Amino acid sequence: MTFEYSSRTILEKYLKPAVSVAEGDKSTSKKSIERQNQTQFHLAHYADGLFRSYEERLSSTEWQAAMHLRRQKKMELEALIRRIKSSTKKDQTDYSLKIQELQKQLAMDKEEAEKLQDDRDNFLNLALEGYERCLVIGNKYDVRVVFRLVSLWFALSSRLNIIKNMLSTVEEVQSYKFIPLVYQIASRMGSSKDGVGPHSFQFALISLLKKMAIDHPYHTIFQLLALANGDRIKDKQRSRNSFIVDIDKKLAAEKLLEELLAYHGPIITQTKQLVEIYIKLAELETRREQDTNKRITLPREIRSLRELELVPVITATFPVDPSCQYHEGSFPYFKGLSDSVVIMNGINAPKVVECLGSDGHKYKQLAKSGNDDLRQDAVMEQFFGLVNTFLQNHRDTWKRRLAVRTYKVVPFTPSAGVLEWVDGTLPLGEYLIGSMRNGGAHRRYGTGDWPFPKCREHMENGKDKRKIFQEVCENFRPVMHHFFLERFLQPADWFEKRLAYTRSVAASSMVGYIVGLGDRHAMNILIDQATAEVVHIDLGVAFEQGLMLKTPERVPFRLTRDIIDGMGVTGVDGVFRRCCEETLSVMRTNKEALLTIVEVFIHDPLYKWALSPLKALQRQKQ
Repeated sequence: MTFEYSSRTILEKYLKPAVSVAEGDKSTSKKSIERQNQTQFHLAHYADGLFRSYEERLSSTEWQAAMHLRRQKKMELEALIRRIKSSTKKDQTDYSLKIQELQKQLAMDKEEAEKLQDDRDNFLNLALEGYERCLVIGNKYDVRVVFRLVSLWFALSSRLNIIKNMLSTVEEVQSYKFIPLVYQIASRMGSSKDGVGPHSFQFALISLLKKMAIDHPYHTIFQLLALANGDRIKDKQRSRNSFIVDIDKKLAAEKLLEELLAYHGPIITQTKQLVEIYIKLAELETRREQDTNKRITLPREIRSLRELELVPVITATFPVDPSCQYHEGSFPYFKGLSDSVVIMNGINAPKVVECLGSDGHKYKQLAKSGNDDLRQDAVMEQFFGLVNTFLQNHRDTWKRRLAVRTYKVVPFTPSAGVLEWVDGTLPLGEYLIGSMRNGGAHRRYGTGDWPFPKCREHMENGKDKRKIFQEVCENFRPVMHHFFLERFLQPADWFEKRLAYTRSVAASSMVGYIVGLGDRHAMNILIDQATAEVVHIDLGVAFEQGLMLKTPERVPFRLTRDIIDGMGVTGVDGVFRRCCEETLSVMRTNKEALLTIVEVFIHDPLYKWALSPLKALQRQKQ
C-alpha cells in the first residue's frame, strides 16, 4: 500500500501542482513554454507508468488466481443460500453467520477490483491528456510522445476514452507530428473488428489520416496508393507466393483517396500516373540471359510520360513543412525518365533507371518487382531512420557520429516498388573476391592462398567441418585492411576512414541484431568508397527468419575475419566494442518508440515477413 500512497502523493503533491504553476505563467517566452512542456510530459509519463503497472497487475497470474477464488466464494455462497431453506433452525444460525462472512468478503473483493480498475482508467486518461497537451504546447518530446500515444491507441483501440482522445488530438495537434508514423497509422485502416460509426476507432483513425493527407499530401498519398493497390499482384507471383490481400484495407484506402480528390485532385491524378509508369517499368519483361547487365531502350508508353510538376522525384528527400506550405520549388519535381535502363543481375531482373528532377539533378533509382515485399524494406528503413534520430540526440553517440546508412524505399504494390540507388558504393563481396568470385583483393594480396571456389569446395566435401574450416582459415587469410591502404593514401585520411568503417559496422550490427536481420552475405553489404561506411541492402529476412533457411543462420550479425581485419590492430576490442555498447544502450532507452514501428508487422497481415519454405530455398540457392 505504501507504493500506491507514495505514487499518489507524487502525482497530487508534486507533478500536478508543477503543471498548474507552469500553466499559470501566462508569458509566451521560450523558457515558459519549455517549462509547460516539460511539466506536462513528466506528469503524463509518470501517469503512464502507473497505468502500465496497474494493467500488469490486472493481467497477472496472481490476479487471475484471486478472481478464480472469488468465483468459488460466489458458488459457495449460492450453495449455502439454497441449503439454508431446507435446514434445521440450529443449522440455519450457523449458515447465516457463514453467509454474512462470505458476503462481506465478496463485497470487499468487488470494491478492491473496482477501485483498481477505476485507478487504472484515471491514470490512462491523465496520461492521454498530458501527452496531447505536450504535443500542443511544444515539440521537445515529440518523438517519444507520438510513438507512445499511437502505441496506446493501437493497443486499446476498443476503449471509448481512447477514441475520444484520438478525435481531440486530431482537432488540437498539428498533423506533421504524426508523419513519421504514416505507414503504421495507414496499416490499421479497414479493420472490420473495430466497428463503425462516429464513435469507432476506424472513424477516428481515418479522420487523422485525412488531416495528414490534406496538410502533407507528398508524405501521405504514396502510402495510401500502395494500400489501394494491395491486390495488384502479377499472376506469376500470385500462385507462387500467396501474398495475402486484405480487401477491407484496400477499400478503405480507395474511399479515403476518393474523398481527398476534393482537396488535392490534380496531385492525386498526377501521382497515380507516375505510379502506373513505375509499376510498368518494374514489371517489364526481359530475356534474362541476353539482357542482364545490358542497357535496353524503354518502350514508348513508359518514355512518353511528360513532366509532372505536382509530383516530387520519388526518391528525393525533402522535409515535412509544419506550416503545410508546399510551394513550387520546395521540392524537385518529376521531369521524366531516361530513354534506357540497365537490367541488373538477379532472380527478378531489377532495372536501374535515371529520373530527371526539376533541380537538374539525375536521380538513379532501382525499379523492382518480384517475390520480395518491398513494404518490409520500407518499414526497416524507417526503423533505421528512427534509431539514427535517437543516436543523434544522445551526446556520446553523437560525438562518435554513430548512425546507420539508410536509403529511400517506396512500395507501390505488394510486389513492386522503387529504391534509391546508393551511389559510389561497392559490395563487400565484389571487393574481396570479385564479381565472378575468382579475383578481387584475395587474389591480389593473398599470395599462395587458395582461391575462393577451392575453399567452398573443400568445405562442402569434408566430414569434420570444424577441422576443415580451420584448414580453410589457414589457407585463405583476411585482406580487408588493404581497402583502406589502396584508397586513402594520407595517414590522417586512412585513420579517419578506418574509424568511420568500424563505427558504421558497430552501429549497423547492433541494429541488425535487434531486428533479427538475416541474409547478410557479402553481396548484401555495400561499402561507400568515399566515406568507408557500410550500407545494408535487401532487408527481406528479418525477425530471426534466417533460422528458417535450409542452412540456419545462427550468428547474431556478420563479423567474419575480413570484416574484423578492416578494423585494424585492436580488432573488436577497441572502438568496435565501445560503439556497440553505446548503440545498444541508446536503443534500450528508446525501446517503446522502436517497438511501435515494429508492431506494424503484428497489426498488418499484408506484411509477409514470415519466410515461406519456397522463399527460404530461393534465398540460399547458389
